[in-house]
Amino acid sequence: MFRRSFLLFALVYGVYVTAAVYNWDVTWVNRDPDGLYERPVIGINNQWPVPALKANVGEQITVHLTNQLGNETTSVHFHGIFQKGTNSMDGPTGVTQCPIGPGESFTHVFTITQPGTYWYHSHSSGQYPDGLRGPILIHDPASPYAGQYDEELVLTLSDWYHQQMPDLIPGFLSTTQNPSGAEPIPDSAIINDNATTSFAITPGKTYMVRIINVANFASFFVTFDQHEMTIIEVDGVYTVAKITDLIYLSNAQRMSVLITAKPNASENFAFVGAMDPTMFDSVPSTLDLNATGYLLYDTAKALPSAAPSFGSYDGGLALDDFGLVPYDNLALFEPVTRQIVFNVNSGVTDNQNRFTINNITYTEPKVPSLYTALSVGDDATSPIVYGNAANAQVLDYNDTVEVVVNNLDTGGHPLHLHGHNFQIVQRSATNAGVYGGTPIDPPATPIRRDTIKVNAEWHIVAGFFATFVEAPLQLQSQSVPADQIQVCKDQGLPYQGNAAANTHNYTDLDGANNVPPPVNDQS
Repeated sequence: MFRRSFLLFALVYGVYVTAAVYNWDVTWVNRDPDGLYERPVIGINNQWPVPALKANVGEQITVHLTNQLGNETTSVHFHGIFQKGTNSMDGPTGVTQCPIGPGESFTHVFTITQPGTYWYHSHSSGQYPDGLRGPILIHDPASPYAGQYDEELVLTLSDWYHQQMPDLIPGFLSTTQNPSGAEPIPDSAIINDNATTSFAITPGKTYMVRIINVANFASFFVTFDQHEMTIIEVDGVYTVAKITDLIYLSNAQRMSVLITAKPNASENFAFVGAMDPTMFDSVPSTLDLNATGYLLYDTAKALPSAAPSFGSYDGGLALDDFGLVPYDNLALFEPVTRQIVFNVNSGVTDNQNRFTINNITYTEPKVPSLYTALSVGDDATSPIVYGNAANAQVLDYNDTVEVVVNNLDTGGHPLHLHGHNFQIVQRSATNAGVYGGTPIDPPATPIRRDTIKVNAEWHIVAGFFATFVEAPLQLQSQSVPADQIQVCKDQGLPYQGNAAANTHNYTDLDGANNVPPPVNDQS
C-alpha cells in the first residue's frame, strides 16, 4: 500500500507456538553476562536473558506488559514488524505512545504478516542496552527454504557496558566531560547474552542460524571456522541463496544463514562474533573484541584452542549485502513521487553533544506524533503541528519516496525505518561527497532491509531521529485503545492536540519542546 523506494548513501530457541500470548512484568535483576562485573539489568518476569517472542505467520500476538521497574519508564518496540493498521502498538515513546510509567500496564495486540527474524527492545530513554531486548522468531511453513534444514538455532551478538545507561548518557552528552563527542566504548562483547555459548551439532545435519545484532553501538563480523554460510534472509526478506564465510552486521541488523555440519564428529569448531574496532575512537588494551562460541560435535573432545580469524577489520573481506537479491525479485519501485534529503551530522547543540538531521536535533513532542495526527483533523497534513523538533515529513497516500541520506559525520550510523523495509538503490564510496541527483545503474531488483549502516542507541539519545507521518487523513480511521490513553492520563501527560498540546489552535506551538532537555553535567 505505502511503497517506499530508498536511495541510501553513504542457547537455542524453539520456533513453534500454538498461542502467542505473553504476560510480561518488566523487572530489575542482577546478572554478570561477561563474567567480569555483576550489575542490575532489565529483565522480564525476573528472568534475564529475556524470552524470545515466537509466532507463526498469520498469528495474532498479544503482549500484556507491566512496568515493575519502580524507578524508570519503559516501552517496547517490535523492530521490523510493520504494524500496518496497528500503528499505536509500535512502541517508540513520543511517536506512537506515552512512556509506560512505573506500575502502569500496556497491551500490544497485532497480527504477524511477515516471516523472518526480528527483535524487540525498549524504545524509551536509551534504555535497551541495559538488557530489555530479545529475539522475535517468526515461523513460516511457506518459506522457500522449508525442508532444506533440519533445525533452527538463534545467535545474538551484543556489546556490553558495566555502567547503566542513566549513568553513561549524561557524560556522553556533556561537552565538558566528553569534548570530542565520542561514544562510550563497551567493556566487552557477549554472545547469546553470555561470555560464550555452544550449540550441540549432529554430523550431516543442516542448521538455519538466525543471527541478530542487538548491540547498543558495535557492528560485528561473524564467521564459523571451516563452515560456509549460505545467506537466505536479511531483516525479514528472503534472499536468493548466497554462500560466504564472513558476514558483517550493524546493530539492529539480522541475517539467517544455512550451515551444514561436517559428516563426522572428529573435532569441535569455534565461531566468532568480532566487534568492528573502526566504530570506536580507541580500543582499550583490556577490551576483547571477540565473543567466541562453539559447534560441539562431541562433548568428550577438546574445544578449539583459538577462535577463527579473518585477517582484516576493514570490511573488505565480508560479504557486501548490497549485492544480495530478494527471492521474490520485487522490481525497483518507480516512478518516484517524492524525494527527501537527509543531511546527517554531529556537533554541539545548546552546549550538548548532539546529532542532527538537516540541522535539527530531534526532541520528543509533548504529545506523541500519532496522537497529534489523530486529533487535529485536516491540519494533520501540515508538518507544523508535529513541532519543528520532531523533524516531521508528511507523506501522501501511496507516495513512492526516494530518501537520500548524506552522512556528513566522520562516523557510520545505522539507520532504521519503522513500518517498512526499503530498497537500497545506491551507496557511495566513503568520502564521495553528497548525492548528485540521479541514481547510477540502480539494481533491477534491489535488496530490501529495514536497517542499514549509515542508528546506534547513542545516536538516538543524541537526537538522530526524524518522523514520517504517512497519509495522516487515512490514518485517522485508526483509533488508540483506551488503556493506552490511560497510561498518559495516569502520568498527567497530554494526549491530544499539536506538539505543544494546544487543542484549540493547532498551528500555535507556544510551549513546544524545541530543544533537548539539559543534561546533568556532574563534571
